[in-house]
Order: sequence, then C-alpha cells, then structure tokens
Amino acid sequence: MQPGNRTTTEHGKGADEEQLPPFSVQMAQQLGGVRGLIESSVPITLFIVINFLGNHFGWWSLRTSLIVAVGAALSMGIYRLTRREPIRHALNGVFGIAIGAYLAWKSGDAKDVYLPGMLLTVGYVVGMLVSVAIGRPLVGWLWSVTLDGGTTRWYDNQRLRRTFIWLTVVWAVVYALKLGVQVILYQDSSAGSDDLLGIARLALGWPPYALLAALTVWQARRILRDEPASAPASSGAGEEPAA
Repeated sequence: MQPGNRTTTEHGKGADEEQLPPFSVQMAQQLGGVRGLIESSVPITLFIVINFLGNHFGWWSLRTSLIVAVGAALSMGIYRLTRREPIRHALNGVFGIAIGAYLAWKSGDAKDVYLPGMLLTVGYVVGMLVSVAIGRPLVGWLWSVTLDGGTTRWYDNQRLRRTFIWLTVVWAVVYALKLGVQVILYQDSSAGSDDLLGIARLALGWPPYALLAALTVWQARRILRDEPASAPASSGAGEEPAA
C-alpha cells in the first residue's frame, strides 16, 4: 500500500505543478511583463516630466506636454500593431492619457489629466466592495481570468474563496487610500500642487499594484499547493487499517 500511495502523491504533485506556472511567470502575466509596465507607464510619466519642466522653466505650454504624451502612447500602439503583437497594455496607455489630455486641454488645468484615473479608481473600489458583499470577490475572478485559465476552482474551494474575500478587501482599502491622497492634491489650489499630484500618481501607481499582485499570487499558490498534498495523505490514512 505504501509504494502505491507514494506514486499517487508524486503523480498528483507533478500534475499540480504543471497547472501552476512558476511564481515569476504568474507575476509577469499579471503585470504584463517589463514591457507591459513600460508601455502603460510611459505616456503619463512623459506628461509629468515634460509638464514639470514647462511649468518651472517656461520652455513650452501645457498643450505641448499633452501632445507628447498622447503621441508616445499612439506610437507604442501602432508599433505593436505593425508587428501583430497584443496591444492591451498599449491601449490602456492610449485611452487613459487621451481622455485626460482632452479634459486638461479644455480646462487648461494640468490636474485634469489625472481625473479619468481617479474616477476609474472609484469604480474599482466600489466594484470590489460590492463583489465582497455578494460573496463573489472580484480579485478571485481576476485571478481566474488572468492566471488560472478561467477555471472556477477558486470559487469551489471554500478556503481559497475566503482568501480572495479578504484579499479583495485589502485591494479596496489600498485603492481607497490612493484615491484619498490624489483627491486632496487635486483640490489643492496652491502653486505646484499639480506637480505634487503627478509625483503621487507615479508613486501610488505600479508600486502598490505590484505588491498587491505579489501578495495575491503568493496566497493563492500557497493554498493550491496545500490542497493536493492533503488529499493523498487523507487517502493513505484511510487505507492503513485495510493493510
């Protein structure tokens, strides 16, 4: 009986490892890889830097900063299209900066370029909290779609579902705090507040997201690795008396 149990355990473990890519691979998928990070961050980063220089040295106007940022986003999207590559992260940069640039262009206030991102954050927070209230945590769905092939095992597994519930609450709290800081700076009318808002936008963008994504991937992998190990062990315990 013992050799048979060992074979089953090893086989189950191997199958699980085939289903779960390495941690680094899952993180790369979640964040879009280094290239995805660059493509989605370059347009807004360019705007922040160029607008800062324009404000403090008078080299160019707000419109120049907007044109450069939108042009960079479009260029990356077109480059990917010509190579027939996925353009999801490039499109994120195009739409985000284009809508913000339009608002800032109309109002003449550089802060308005960040308004779409702030409104989107409101949607994220509300959506996460609602998903927790109805027992279908949004982070669980995102995990399934982006990293688990669209399966529903996260929902069928009670322990995993509970984990995604509290993880979704953590995501919502962090995003709410990010939004609070940006709203305070957006409403600040003092000189240089638009520069501070830009710095906050960068500091509160990818770093917190990367940490939250890492926490989510680590927790999910830890639970999924425990599950196949416990099943054979229970089976083996049940077979001992028969031997």
